[in-house]
Amino acid sequence: MDVVDRCFAGFPSQGRVANLLIQQGIRVEGGRAYCGDIEQGDSAIGRACGVDRRVVKATLERISSTPELDAVFSKLRSTLSMADLAPEIGCSAIVITPTDASMPGILADVTSVLYRYGVSVRQAMVDDGGDVNSAVLNVVVHGRIPADCIPELKQCRGVSSILIR
Repeated sequence: MDVVDRCFAGFPSQGRVANLLIQQGIRVEGGRAYCGDIEQGDSAIGRACGVDRRVVKATLERISSTPELDAVFSKLRSTLSMADLAPEIGCSAIVITPTDASMPGILADVTSVLYRYGVSVRQAMVDDGGDVNSAVLNVVVHGRIPADCIPELKQCRGVSSILIR
């Protein structure tokens, strides 16, 4: 995100903390970090980033005192991704890497193919972790994916690769 890069230019350790907060959907309010309603400790965040807790504290204070950053970080929310737990709940996961994540219609084409095969979508989530060049589309479906559906999924507009889990 441009605002994060700009506001943390010259502060690489704080930038790492800010990027981790975004990737994990950790909200910042009043100089404190929250996952949902659960406050996250500075030391724990620091360990996850490989920085001292004081760097985390300084980062959280910078975020809360900078209106541009506060506008972004105060709205972050973590979201459950069912992709990793799909097998445990009787589902399958399709991980799609796009040729160009900014291309419209990738999700529409994939779900149209699944619809034609009578496959029920439980969750579809595009994740780029803040970098559009690393985007992936995770589609969790009820049950198993019919084998004859896979070649059609590979032919969908903008699909570079498919991984079935």
